[in-house]
Amino acid sequence: MKIAGFSIFVETSHFKPKLIVVDIKPKITPIYQTSVFNFEDLNELELYFEQPGQSYMYTRYGNPNSDELAQEVNKLEQGAGAVVTSSGMSAILAAILGFCKAGDHILCAEEVYGGSSALIRQELTRMGIEVSFLPASDTYSLHEYVQPNTRMMLAETISNPLVQVLDVRRLAQETKKQGIKLIVDNTFASPILTKPLLLGADIVVHSVTKYLSGHSDVTAGVVICEEAEDAQRVLKVMMTYGLNLSPFDSWLAVRGLKTIWIRMRQHCSNALTIAAYLQGHPKVEQVWYPGLEQHPQHELAKEQGEGLFGGMLSFRLKDDTEEAVNKFMRALEHIPFAPSLAGVNTSISHPLRTSHRSLSSEQQQNMGITIGVIRLSVGIEEPEELIAELEAALDNIN
Repeated sequence: MKIAGFSIFVETSHFKPKLIVVDIKPKITPIYQTSVFNFEDLNELELYFEQPGQSYMYTRYGNPNSDELAQEVNKLEQGAGAVVTSSGMSAILAAILGFCKAGDHILCAEEVYGGSSALIRQELTRMGIEVSFLPASDTYSLHEYVQPNTRMMLAETISNPLVQVLDVRRLAQETKKQGIKLIVDNTFASPILTKPLLLGADIVVHSVTKYLSGHSDVTAGVVICEEAEDAQRVLKVMMTYGLNLSPFDSWLAVRGLKTIWIRMRQHCSNALTIAAYLQGHPKVEQVWYPGLEQHPQHELAKEQGEGLFGGMLSFRLKDDTEEAVNKFMRALEHIPFAPSLAGVNTSISHPLRTSHRSLSSEQQQNMGITIGVIRLSVGIEEPEELIAELEAALDNIN
């Protein structure tokens, strides 16, 4: 066991136990797979409450592994404090409940992840929180939507699934003018492309499940705040609602985070190559990718991403039918249909039937999400191999 930075082993010599004290300095933080931590006496317990952050009591309140993850992500986003949660959805929940209560009102961009939309539409409204969804055309003109009880706005740096790029600085100026907080979901971009806090956002959330951990083996979330006081408020919500992340998942996420710089560069390079290929294919009607010059926010994306455009793209088949989509999916041998994203292996998803299926038909149509829209999460494989497989699958469509 580990005591004050030392390991104590029991050695048997002539059947007599012997204690050997060894100073250990692990290169990698060990996994603190424990639900609770011990105290020597009441005095030590009081120190825990008098000096927060100096020791641990219960893993729901804090754990060395989850704290390490929070600290590393906070460095990447250059925040004043971060809180790790059990999923991307719980990160959004903690960020909103940290500052909103029954009777308050929030704004949300119309094109966001379907799960975020469902959380706000279906669950937060049951708690008495009002919501208004803004069409893309009104994203930067909030005066018609802001009410006396409006507290915040939620938007995505790069939207899911049609990868529209948010002008974070412009929106932050507007939210500050209106006296409300801006929460930015930075999952699609990652802090390697964009740091919303530096552009004026108040709070950033991530699904750590995606690019931050990067290997499709963790479910986690994180909230990063521009103000330390806000981070403490979110921490309180996480602790009280039990939204904490397990030590092992925290450890896995930290391990994945170590390679995010090199992974994101390969994701972006591959995605740009594949987007250009799909754009010229006769069986593809439309491609959404910020790296293409035809994308409406190409210049903005180039500036905010410092020349990187992300690993996510979507495209619509010219044959906009379920039959064509199924033929395409079945013909893919190594690219799975997996309703998630941002792993090192390429995968496809179908927004209409997965992430955005909870929206009404009218909402889906307004956003342009039809049956033929396929979302492609581009991995870090050799791009020539990916193009060959996509080519074969597209050839399978009549």
